[in-house]
Amino acid sequence: MHASALVTGASSGLGEAVARRLGRDGMAVFGLDRQPRAGVITGDVTSATDVSQAIAAAAAQAPLRVAVSCAGVAHATRLVSSDGPHDLDLFRRTIETNLIGSFNVLRLAAEAMRRNDPDGDAQRGVIVMTASIAAFDGQIGQTAYAASKGAVAALTLPAARDLARDGIRVVTVAPGIFDTPLLAGLPAPAREALARSVPNPARLGQPDEFADLVAAIVAIPMLNGETIRLDGALRMAPR
Repeated sequence: MHASALVTGASSGLGEAVARRLGRDGMAVFGLDRQPRAGVITGDVTSATDVSQAIAAAAAQAPLRVAVSCAGVAHATRLVSSDGPHDLDLFRRTIETNLIGSFNVLRLAAEAMRRNDPDGDAQRGVIVMTASIAAFDGQIGQTAYAASKGAVAALTLPAARDLARDGIRVVTVAPGIFDTPLLAGLPAPAREALARSVPNPARLGQPDEFADLVAAIVAIPMLNGETIRLDGALRMAPR
């Protein structure tokens, strides 16, 4: 496929796996991340300038046909604790990165994709966003995270409807518990307990499985306007 792809959060975890997979599928992949890494553009998804420059770099290589938002942050803080109410700036930063960052990529990638020639199915591109099962099963301490990811899920259908006339699809993946750097620092017993909480398969998800789903979304034009849970049938308990 003569096409380029932008992947945010590409320095590690889900984003890194997606970048590798799309590269194997023949795309010219451009990563964007706040964490410096060889082959990844250093930038912030909340910055219009940073995202625009990354998109321009990708489009200069080949038509931008795919954009995948994997950049995100997660914090565990109770709404009210002995230290007082939830920190407002922490809530704001979570929304800024997870929701506004995803929207920033969505709007700027769509603008670039509109200029593409349509393929035989009248398609010009696909944008994949990352929510979480916390969007639906948010746990105690996840008010900010669940709110941000729930908003990403809610954004999916209206965005897909909005961009339908341009032949641009929008799909969101809501992963469960995945073996990413976020979990790597946990003690082994904690990781094992998390793995056992997944009904089937009773293990942590692998980033390559997330990347496989993204590749399927790219390949199947009828996947549009939907948030897909990727969680081994896990439904999170309150805590």
